[in-house]
Amino acid sequence: MLALARKTNESIIINDDIEITILEIKGDQVKVGINAPKSIPVYRKEIYLQIQEANAEAVKMADPEALSRVLG
Repeated sequence: MLALARKTNESIIINDDIEITILEIKGDQVKVGINAPKSIPVYRKEIYLQIQEANAEAVKMADPEALSRVLG
């Protein structure tokens, strides 16, 4: 993991097209702005983990026969 120190209004650039800017620092909270192409999904980690769990559950509940008919 790369750890960087940034101040308010300072940014980090990732791969030429993603910019992460520190917008505000209040106590132990940091407000971050992310500018990325619309084709790149950006999630808070807890939401991303919920999506992954829901996808795993959907796969478990999938009916293999129905799936093979659809993909046929």
